[in-house]
Amino acid sequence: MATPIHRYHGKMSIMLSLSLLLYFPILAQQSAKKGTLSGIILEDGSSSPLPFASIGIYTTTDSLISGGLSDDNGKFQIDISAGQFYALVEFMGYEALKTNSFSITKESPSHDLGQVKMKTTAGDLDEVVVQGEKTIMELSLDKRIFNVGKDLANAGGNANDILMNLPSVSVDPEGNVRLRGSANVRILIDGKPSGLVSFKGSSGLRQLPANMVERVEIITNPSARYEAEGMAGVINIILKKENNQGFNGSFEVIAGTPTNLGFTANLNYRHKKINWFINYGLAHRRSPNVGELYQEVYGQDTTFILNQSNKGNVTSLNNNIRGGLDYYFNEKSILTLSYLWRRSDAHRITDIRYEDSWNTTGNLQSYTLRRQDETEEEPNSEISANYKRTFEQKGHELTTTFTYLNYWENSDQLFTQNTFSPAGVEKTGLEQVQTSLNDEYENQYLAMLDYVKPFAKEGKFETGFRTSFRRMKNDYIVQEKGDNGEYSPIPGLDNVFLYDENIMAAYGIVGNKTKNWSYQAGLRAEYTDVKTTLEETNEENPRNYTNLFPSAHLTYNITQENAFQLSYSRRVQRPVYNDLSPYVTFSDSRNFFSGNPDLNPEYTNAFELGHIKYFDNGTLFTTVYYRSTDDKIERLRTVNEEGNSVTKPYNLNGENSFGVELSGDYRPKEWWKIDMNLNFFHANIDGSNIQAGYTAKTYSWLLRQTSRFTLNNGLDLQLRMNYEARQKTAQGIRKGIFFMDLSASKGILQDRGTLTLNVIDILNSRINRYITEGINFYTEGSSQRQMRQINLTMNYRLKQ
Repeated sequence: MATPIHRYHGKMSIMLSLSLLLYFPILAQQSAKKGTLSGIILEDGSSSPLPFASIGIYTTTDSLISGGLSDDNGKFQIDISAGQFYALVEFMGYEALKTNSFSITKESPSHDLGQVKMKTTAGDLDEVVVQGEKTIMELSLDKRIFNVGKDLANAGGNANDILMNLPSVSVDPEGNVRLRGSANVRILIDGKPSGLVSFKGSSGLRQLPANMVERVEIITNPSARYEAEGMAGVINIILKKENNQGFNGSFEVIAGTPTNLGFTANLNYRHKKINWFINYGLAHRRSPNVGELYQEVYGQDTTFILNQSNKGNVTSLNNNIRGGLDYYFNEKSILTLSYLWRRSDAHRITDIRYEDSWNTTGNLQSYTLRRQDETEEEPNSEISANYKRTFEQKGHELTTTFTYLNYWENSDQLFTQNTFSPAGVEKTGLEQVQTSLNDEYENQYLAMLDYVKPFAKEGKFETGFRTSFRRMKNDYIVQEKGDNGEYSPIPGLDNVFLYDENIMAAYGIVGNKTKNWSYQAGLRAEYTDVKTTLEETNEENPRNYTNLFPSAHLTYNITQENAFQLSYSRRVQRPVYNDLSPYVTFSDSRNFFSGNPDLNPEYTNAFELGHIKYFDNGTLFTTVYYRSTDDKIERLRTVNEEGNSVTKPYNLNGENSFGVELSGDYRPKEWWKIDMNLNFFHANIDGSNIQAGYTAKTYSWLLRQTSRFTLNNGLDLQLRMNYEARQKTAQGIRKGIFFMDLSASKGILQDRGTLTLNVIDILNSRINRYITEGINFYTEGSSQRQMRQINLTMNYRLKQ
């Protein structure tokens, strides 16, 4: 009988169940037509289009209910519900324009403002303060766009915090991102790979301040236009860049506990043909972490018991700077150049205590103390050039992109370890002093071209190609101090690992629309050439393969506010660098983690049926999905007779999963808005090719509910509740997690500033807890990498 090491007392609030029971029936009763507002924003006199002008839609009682931006040609089209409204159009350097009232009804669902002509301001007038914000979620059948600045919980946080607050997405306490329960998701920055999600995986997003992010796109079943990487879909993080005329910007100062001090600035200056932009973020953080592990290893006549506790602190200083320009050759020809530089310096101290017992925890044999002292440097830079050419025919455009990415990480670690008897007397001859030096490098070149050509009345043809060349190097050595005081390498832990990856891809998509039906069919071909090399031992593992990835989307619009879409795509999850590197982590002398150079890609066929329904006071988005995966990649744990474990990835036979997801928003009152996301799924995992017992059938669900309250005194409150239910794995169980966040925000300095106080994880209950079992062992563990966080943030907007 295993002894639990950590009792979890947090229970899911009754409010979650009540909100789920009440929310959707209320929403279903609110049935009304959805309409559109359209027009074109022009400069008075020259009639030149004004791109990226803001359009706020207000009720007759001056409540902002929706909004949007004009496109490159000054045109806009915004979805709104039935009612009577007016629009406020604003553009930096021009006088704000308030339109006459207009109505959206069942009989007249669309309203065209026609040409909206803006007059330039004369002289040095006071800056215009835009009171409204874009709605937090823009919904379409194949993509959801989240304008993250309106989410109060993001203030003072980082990009990883943003993802944690989005529907369909969960982030475990280790920083690993999951989309609909799957960790195989592709994360992009501005539509391209980034060093932030390179060596360190998605946890590297913790180094990107939230205030540098404009919006996040979640694409659960991508078309052939997107690279085939990512079984569960694509998450695209878009960084801020304004286009308003003149000088404008925003500044943010953060102070929090545990230590979270930061400053960010987003500045823009646009004059005629050139738009300059620069973003800077500085953050100093101290992140305490704890962990516990209980393990039984079954010998022939003895059960060896390990009780382990970890306690540590990571102190970091992160710098991010991104600058560039947009050059408008004319309104139809734009060149964008940008440069991003990031540096992270961290100091990590971790203390581990191992207690070794036989048969029962009361029969203690010895205990061991180990300390990890690590300094880490991570410089990273990216250069990107993008050119976009639009033609006379609407929708006819050509886009090209070139990106160069350079990444380097240096890790210098010192380990000291001493063993003691139960009485506390040190056992001589068992002390250890070890060092680990690790240098990692990456260079990547990426080139893309995309071309869109409309045909007939509603048809569209798309094509393009993508090529990337990636070289990564890991030079590592672990040494141990001998009796003579000299250090010598530990066998098997002194090598240079090389990873070379070349990918070439081309795609074609055809789409059209007839009456209420629209379709899109595409095919993507990708050639992959991967080679891994261990230089010291002269071990090479070359692989190359060509794959076809079809996609199809079929949409039926019953009415303007009611539509269905059926979609299919084939996806791939290639083993990433850390999955293939044989380098073994050495911070924990009992539990080792490494990659597997023999790992193969996993392939998934994904099907989705989506439905959007608009109501008078809300929206409901329903999706039924099915995924069939071959060669599923999953990390498995093995334990030897001495109780030392190794965890590394393997290819399982596969996994079949299906689920239902409900997302929506409802506004019961003008001052109260509710957002809800529920994802229920079933997975059948087959790892019998590794071991007979490695199979699992699991049902699980995720629930996230957010309430936002706007009070009369200008105070905004936000309460979010999250629950991730228990889920079986091939080897055991990942236990449930419940946590809550509370935020408050108020405008200051004549509404040019915002003061936000948020408490992330109020109950300090966001703990990763798991059980893993094998033929000869039982392991139960927990870890908490992020404690309860309290942040006070002040944001100031300059001419925005």
